[in-house]
Amino acid sequence: MLNKYARAFFTRVLTPFAAFLIRRGVSPDTVTLLGTAGVMAGALVFYPRGEFFWGTVVITLFVFSDLVDGNMARQLGRSSRWGAFLDSTLDRVADGAIFGGFALWYAGQGHDNTLCAVSIFCLASGQVVSYTKARGEAIGLPVAVNGLVERAERLVISLVAAGFAGLHKFGVPGIQYLLPVALWIVAAGSLVTLIQRVVTVRRESAEADAEAARQENQGSGASA
Repeated sequence: MLNKYARAFFTRVLTPFAAFLIRRGVSPDTVTLLGTAGVMAGALVFYPRGEFFWGTVVITLFVFSDLVDGNMARQLGRSSRWGAFLDSTLDRVADGAIFGGFALWYAGQGHDNTLCAVSIFCLASGQVVSYTKARGEAIGLPVAVNGLVERAERLVISLVAAGFAGLHKFGVPGIQYLLPVALWIVAAGSLVTLIQRVVTVRRESAEADAEAARQENQGSGASA
């Protein structure tokens, strides 16, 4: 849902900014690299120290590069396999930094090994969820399923919760519990999404194998 509607909205909003960068001679790949570096800095500098509000502010400023670089490529007519590969690869790096930052906080000053493990599970499951779709498509399957919690949902739930949880340092009582709740939600949703994709790939692969066998049998019958 977020991928469909939010991306369309922010693409329209960010189009003038993308055009401005093009006029200044900035390349889409540069935006991709700088955006990932900014997200990593926000996550790995602020989150391990418990500075969730400011970390989320920094990450939010850079996370929209994922939309800006694609918008620039389309305006330039330069959409390429390399650009898609770089963008997708660095998305995984950015996601790992965000949940890695949470894990470092809970392993250190946060003093909560359970939530550290949940953060690591969110990190790992997010990577595997992406891999299942990429691997399924690589073997020729459509992987036609909209998962319960995909990348956009993982980021929105986690970052919004982290940003609000950071207000605890400004004197807002009890709000720090939003982040643990969000991490459990993302972990559970990612697990469901992973199961959805695995089941879908299993079904599609069985259908593809059955169709291939049927065509082979028809070919054998025709030649006979």
